[in-house]
Amino acid sequence: MREFIDGTTAIVRGALDAGCSFFAGYPITPASGILMQMMRDLPKTGGVAMQGEDEIASIGMCIGATLSGARAMTATSGPGISLYSESIGLAIMGEVPLVIVDVQRMGPSTGAATTVSQGDVQFIRWGTGGGFPVIALSPSTVAESYWLTAKAFDLAERFRCPVFLVTDKELAMSLTTVDVSAYGEVSVRDRETAVGGPPHTYQPSDQVTALHEYGQGEPVRFTGSTHDENAYITKSPPVVNALNRHLIDKIEEHRDEVELVDADLDPSADTLVIGYGVTGGAVRAAVSTSRAAGTPLSGLVVQSLWPIPETAIGEAVQGVTRIVVPELNVGLYRREIERIVGDIDVIGIEQIDGDLISPEQVLEVIG
Repeated sequence: MREFIDGTTAIVRGALDAGCSFFAGYPITPASGILMQMMRDLPKTGGVAMQGEDEIASIGMCIGATLSGARAMTATSGPGISLYSESIGLAIMGEVPLVIVDVQRMGPSTGAATTVSQGDVQFIRWGTGGGFPVIALSPSTVAESYWLTAKAFDLAERFRCPVFLVTDKELAMSLTTVDVSAYGEVSVRDRETAVGGPPHTYQPSDQVTALHEYGQGEPVRFTGSTHDENAYITKSPPVVNALNRHLIDKIEEHRDEVELVDADLDPSADTLVIGYGVTGGAVRAAVSTSRAAGTPLSGLVVQSLWPIPETAIGEAVQGVTRIVVPELNVGLYRREIERIVGDIDVIGIEQIDGDLISPEQVLEVIG
């Protein structure tokens, strides 16, 4: 069975099937459709969806709802991520499981609100203070928009952290025909909660502790400041170091649990095309066309932008002499690929005029 659907609807379905029970957002093109559909559909499942007075209030509501037992999501675009920045840092420090959808549009500033772009790739990674790791997933199809949304909820619970779903205007708003069997299923783990006993907020290790919810058991302390295991503010260097190492290690030491790619590799190919998001379609089409013409070509579509899937990329580049990275920005992810692959020649296809990159453009560069 097939259906005519857009990425916005797929994201909303994925969130509902993942058990999302709270949504707050503020209208912003091209993410407004998620807000509208969540306000229509979430109450039908007993959840709460609301429009905040602005982006700052919306993400704050989501953090509060999560700490009170909800499974929460918010959605915005690049300018809204700017306003989310301080609260993203709070969610990282407070270890709040939360899903944040970024439907990218062309910037900077207001830019072109109805024009596609992939300009938030580095912004998502470095958009809040400290440089601590984040998890960011990136769908390249409508079907991936569904299951990666559910996966984002699962990873948020696993690592007690905000998880980004980084999509774009074209994927979110363009209708396409999808075979319903392509959606797949993702098992979203139950939240591990703690009731009673001392309200420890973390352990100084790479392990994640259960979340103490407000209103359950003893009082729960919560702070965005550096703190000890009981959430008392401290400047003790060993304690601060232990906290910060915990925030890093709980993700970096378990990168294998996050790494997601769609690899289509040909051992005889000397060229690998790496894409993500909406450019993944051009990558897949270019690989198919090249092989049909008798020229071997390998493709890798990255589904987990951050942490970078270095293991999968390292395996994919074995035997290749050239890598092509098409993206709708000024080469933001190409720089990461160059860092990983060493002396292999990396060629960027960088388009910032509002048009999509076509398979023909990829093949023209490959020659």
